[in-house]
Amino acid sequence: MWSFQSQNDKFQQYYRCYPVSAMKGDKKAANFGGKIYIPQSALHKLTTLHISYPMLFEIRNEESHGCTHAGVLEFTAEEGRVYLPEWMLANLKIKAGGLVRISSVSLELGTFVKIQPQSVDFLDISDPKSVLETSLRNFTTLTVDDVFQILYNNKVYDIKVLEVKPETRSKSICVVETDLEVDFAAPVGYVEPSGDKPSAPPKLAGHMAEAIGYNNLAGAQSVKAGGHSLRESKASSTEPTPVTPPVVDSSIYQNRDAPALELASNQLFFGFPLVPLEDEEEAGESIFKGEGFTLRKSKKRKDIS
Repeated sequence: MWSFQSQNDKFQQYYRCYPVSAMKGDKKAANFGGKIYIPQSALHKLTTLHISYPMLFEIRNEESHGCTHAGVLEFTAEEGRVYLPEWMLANLKIKAGGLVRISSVSLELGTFVKIQPQSVDFLDISDPKSVLETSLRNFTTLTVDDVFQILYNNKVYDIKVLEVKPETRSKSICVVETDLEVDFAAPVGYVEPSGDKPSAPPKLAGHMAEAIGYNNLAGAQSVKAGGHSLRESKASSTEPTPVTPPVVDSSIYQNRDAPALELASNQLFFGFPLVPLEDEEEAGESIFKGEGFTLRKSKKRKDIS
């Protein structure tokens, strides 16, 4: 039904394409790579041509002009069919059973690729470079504008190829046995944290913090109301203004990096409850006075007398 064409030792064939999930057996892992399944007859034809290794193919949807590139995983597909990862079908804008043209190609070894995660969830990965390096072992090519998928911790991540080097007409590179430099663009939806917004002052919990209204004072120092700071309001008053103790959640953690406090002249804060000692004279009397009792009386002195 489909005839082979050979132009300058080039393999070219039309196939009906299907997702790898339509194959018999568990082929789930093939969805997270860049290799395809083609028929055994293709291997026989390829061996008669002077093609370079690894075997690389251009996959083109002539209706939508979608194009990508891939390596071959196995020659086990039924005649007239080719099985692709689902992300390839999406990039080609083609449905299962659609017609694609597969041609053998030779691609330059890649030296650089810039990629962009398509979700901020990618930032949850503790070592994205290592994860990506492991995932790219399932790929033989990378093509600009392709959005491929990787699987990590049972979660699927979409990655878009923004740029490759060297730049070629095919906008694709071979990533097998090459020293590839990888650059990351900010994930889609990522927003840089604003440095203009003042951070909230840390809160303390405890008896003394409640007694002096620490959290109210700290908050007042970080926010100026009507152009007047806490320092200015105290300078204009001859007497310290009493502070109403706030209700503090005891579950709030203690932070040692607390802001400096501006307390009235008759207030001190040490970060823990102050337990006053007894009066020095009373304490001295209670410590040093005794009644002269011993643990046992000496019988020897009575016998001598």
